[in-house]
Amino acid sequence: MTKLEKGPQGRRRGRGARERILGASQQLFRAQGINRTGMDQLCEVAQVSKRTAYQHFPSKDDLVAEYLRRFDPDIMAGVFDRTDLTPRERLLAAFEVPASGPGELTPLCPYIAATVEIHDPQHPASQYTREYKLAVAARLAETAREAGAANPEQLGEQLALLLDGASTRTRVLNTESFPAAAAIAAVLIDNALPAADGGSGDEAVE
Repeated sequence: MTKLEKGPQGRRRGRGARERILGASQQLFRAQGINRTGMDQLCEVAQVSKRTAYQHFPSKDDLVAEYLRRFDPDIMAGVFDRTDLTPRERLLAAFEVPASGPGELTPLCPYIAATVEIHDPQHPASQYTREYKLAVAARLAETAREAGAANPEQLGEQLALLLDGASTRTRVLNTESFPAAAAIAAVLIDNALPAADGGSGDEAVE
């Protein structure tokens, strides 16, 4: 039988502490930043003791890295794994970001935000962020290859750069920059594809 532990508010807690800690990290790190969030506050929100938190995550660095892994473990699967879209449409779907509510401050991409806050390139979160951003560019390049792009790696890198730029500008200005980025992406994609109509690239090129 699982031993239950009393959290900081005296509530009995069993399994699920790890998920509560990660849930609290997603809430707090996104809302106020990584550096401004202390373990005491995080444990209070997760309703676990610091002892329990450090049993699951030996250090805050480990927690930050896992927090980032949980955001998009399958690398934009909701875009790249769609079978109802052509490759070209999947490339453009990467720029379809839900608009923020009225008066809401648009959150910065969590990977970019973590890199801005953490200056150590050897930090686990910095290393994972690099891996993630390279993986996004690789998936864009793979889809560009499916679409028939002559230089899919170049197009993938261009679109990845455009995505990051749109994310940052959206946050800095607190205005939606992705529609403009999508229009630029469409030009880049159509210029890179052999078909004049920007088709899926399934037709053979003479």
